[in-house]
Amino acid sequence: MTRALVIVDVQNDFCEGGSLAVDGGTAVARAISAHAAATDYAHVVATRDHHVDPGGHFAEQPDYLETWPAHCVVGTSGVELHSDLDRRPIEAVFDKGEYEAAYSGFEGSFDGQGLADWLRAHEVDAVDVVGIATDHCVRATALDAVGAGFSTRVLLHLTAGVSPATTDAALEQLRTAGVELSTSSS
Repeated sequence: MTRALVIVDVQNDFCEGGSLAVDGGTAVARAISAHAAATDYAHVVATRDHHVDPGGHFAEQPDYLETWPAHCVVGTSGVELHSDLDRRPIEAVFDKGEYEAAYSGFEGSFDGQGLADWLRAHEVDAVDVVGIATDHCVRATALDAVGAGFSTRVLLHLTAGVSPATTDAALEQLRTAGVELSTSSS
């Protein structure tokens, strides 16, 4: 089995001090870096919200379900991967959501290639998904991974969720879809 680490949206705007901060985001960035350094993955990739003009995804009065405050806007520091995330092992960054809402890393592209195609081209058949936010983009990425036929595991100790209620609902959805949920690196 060839396993890749998929790091989801560990960006400045999703960490403390960002425009759409998730509690624990900075700690997750550090923990992912330590995990990637200590684990022998065949490949490591990242995803990134990368908004130019995502239309109705942004709202002045967001509902925090379908609409959000402006975040991860191209040309701002908020779009960048967090400084506590070690970029050295990352082979490709898949940008998503330039002109519409995009939650899953499988909606993104790197050099014109989608994540599923990139993983298959690199003979990956299993993925560990980590990052921010457990209940939104991590959930969507893991669901798309298992839907695309990859053996999929979410490493919960390397994620941060927006709220306990939405995170619990997301975890149940992931379990039902056949995603393995792991609470430790073992």
